[in-house]
Parts: sequence; C-alpha cells; structure tokens
Amino acid sequence: MLKITLILLIFIALNNNGNAQSSDSNIQTYDSLLAKKYGADDYGMKQFIMAFLKSGKNILTDKAEEDRLQSEHMKNINKMAEDGKLVIAGPFMDKQSIRGIYIFDVRTIEEARELTSTDPAVKAGVLEMELHPWYGSAALLEINNIHNKIQKKSF
Repeated sequence: MLKITLILLIFIALNNNGNAQSSDSNIQTYDSLLAKKYGADDYGMKQFIMAFLKSGKNILTDKAEEDRLQSEHMKNINKMAEDGKLVIAGPFMDKQSIRGIYIFDVRTIEEARELTSTDPAVKAGVLEMELHPWYGSAALLEINNIHNKIQKKSF
C-alpha cells in the first residue's frame, strides 16, 4: 500500500510540474503589442457588450416584408462589422424566443443601444435587444478578418 501511495504521489508531482511548464510556455509567447492593439488586460480579456436578439411584439405575416426586413437586417450587421463595432453576430438554430446574439466592441450599454436602434428589424418591432456587459477573449476582435478569408458567399 505504501508503494502504491508513493508511486501515486510521484505521478501527481510530475504531472503538476508538466502543467506548470505548459503554463510558463504560454506566458513566454505573450505579445504585448498585440495585447495593446486589441485592448486586452493581463488575462488577454476585455469587456464587450452582448446583445440577445429576442422576438419582438410585431409578428410579420407578409413574406415579402419579412424578406425585405431580413435583407436590411443583414446589411446593418455588415455595416456595423465593417465599422469595427460588431465583433460577431449570429442566429440561434433552435427557433426559440431568443433569436440570436451580437457582441459589440463598445464601452457602454448606451453605445450598444444606439447601434441596435439602427437595426431595421428592431425599428419594426420584429426584434428586441437585451444588452449585457460581457467579459471575453480580446482575440475575438480578429474573428471578422478570419471570417472574410473563409467566406465564399455573403448575405
């Protein structure tokens, strides 16, 4: 029993040492210029504003109007992304009352509210926004650059 305990303790010590080395190697790859460019804190994180796009009170029955609003909604998303304000956007796939998300690279909920008020679907009452401060990886700011390189079609 003593031998098993001793072997187990040695294994745990070696495993923890390996984890420490792995953690040190991550720190050694730190790029202060990149962190500054993205506004990252010491953990590589920053505050964003997350918007939950929820079903609004206005339910459209006219398919042509629904298609028009969706097209304008997508144009607005692309404009906010091109302006560097919208980091990521997308729908949920389960057709519930929370329809999708936006993650904004802005400092305040008020700034995000101004941006969401430009959305034609919000103006029409088809969507409502629920806004929250959110703490996430500053690396998200690179998402649109990567997406543009892998996207064959646009909305």
